Amino acid sequence: MFFNIFLIIIGFVCLLFGANILVKGSSNIAKKFYIPEIIIGLTIVCIGTSLPELMITITSSAKGYTDLIVGNAIGSNLCNLLLILGLISMIKPMIIDEEVKKIHIPVSIIVTILVLLLGNGIIGNASESISRVEGLVLLIVFIVYFSFPIYTTIKDILKTEGNKKKVNAHKDISIIKAVLYILIGIVGLKFGSDFVVDNAIVIANYFGISEKITGLTIIAVGTALPELITSIVATMKKEEGLAIGNLIGSCILNLCLILGVGAIIRPLNFSLDFNFSFILSTLSLLLLWLFCYVGKGKNRVSRIEGGILFSLYALYMASLFIT
Repeated sequence: MFFNIFLIIIGFVCLLFGANILVKGSSNIAKKFYIPEIIIGLTIVCIGTSLPELMITITSSAKGYTDLIVGNAIGSNLCNLLLILGLISMIKPMIIDEEVKKIHIPVSIIVTILVLLLGNGIIGNASESISRVEGLVLLIVFIVYFSFPIYTTIKDILKTEGNKKKVNAHKDISIIKAVLYILIGIVGLKFGSDFVVDNAIVIANYFGISEKITGLTIIAVGTALPELITSIVATMKKEEGLAIGNLIGSCILNLCLILGVGAIIRPLNFSLDFNFSFILSTLSLLLLWLFCYVGKGKNRVSRIEGGILFSLYALYMASLFIT
């Protein structure tokens, strides 16, 4: 038991190191090519920090642990929206980009409702499961959605290439070094998550916690640790665009890529117990969207609003263990 706790601590060290390196490399690329931080957060950082969820999905699906996959995906989203966004907003009020407000948050709401309808058999396969065909649909949604920021990024790069003054302003930034930082950061996050999650499962099994609760809590929080650490580091370094893009992009990625890949490998059983978590996730996104239009400052999440999000997550976790 004590050795497992020691490995969890080592995992946190790897996560912190990986997050620092990943944010530095991503930020350098953004500066080199004048790419908005939100785009980097929605692509490179988002996919990099979601590797633990993807690895666990592939392994769990192959072994038939479908409850773990669905619980991990929706649990991670609630962790991103309520715990992480709540925490970083309490540290520093977060500015919400216009593109996030008008495109990415609405897409997150639509995708969450789509998975809820698919899982309950209201649309698509008339059973409480996500079939291989439905998994393929989710994967296509992921490809289409993530192609949009990549397309706009390439277009912006081509525009700035004609402006020699802009390019020369950051000629000292090495692309090879920046990419190497990103790769090292992703590896650090991956192994750090493995240490934390694997040893947390051992401790959970010791206390007899069920697979469903493990997926919604320990695995969800554990695999969301890269997003948590990366977002906090990005916020402290005044790279808020990376943090917001990372969190919102990860929510869409968790439902489309993670569940899509899992369902293609093996159809996912969708327990009705997950409905509450999906409904709460939808309401959380609507609440975040509302924060963009009301309050003292529009397009921002204040410390008080961050406290509301964090409190909702604490109540959610308490309800899981009480029920």
